[in-house]
Amino acid sequence: MATKRQMQVGELIKRNFSIVLQQHGSYIYGGALVTVTNVIMTPDFALAKVYLSVYGAESKEEVIKAVRAQMRMIKPDLAKRLKRHVRRIPVFDVYQDEMVDEMYRVDQLLQNLNGDKNTEAASEEE
Repeated sequence: MATKRQMQVGELIKRNFSIVLQQHGSYIYGGALVTVTNVIMTPDFALAKVYLSVYGAESKEEVIKAVRAQMRMIKPDLAKRLKRHVRRIPVFDVYQDEMVDEMYRVDQLLQNLNGDKNTEAASEEE
């Protein structure tokens, strides 16, 4: 369970990381839409796990790799924004958030179930 301070710092990093991605994103990964969905802080505030959701890209993993590769460019801008709020700038680890993909998969399964029920009801009426 995250403490209140961990959640506050995570939210602060989430907001500022998304601003930095808006500024530098087109240079890093092109035209894909990348959203920061969650940031989880370790209890010692040394590591920030940043979860990104990727839309409009052929390979989502390639976009995540590009962001990881360009962390040297992202971190100084992010540090400039965070320096008044945290004592030390954490190490950023970037992950792909698969929650949206999972949501669409479950939605499709539910639609398929509803479609099967409708065809069974139509065949029973005949």
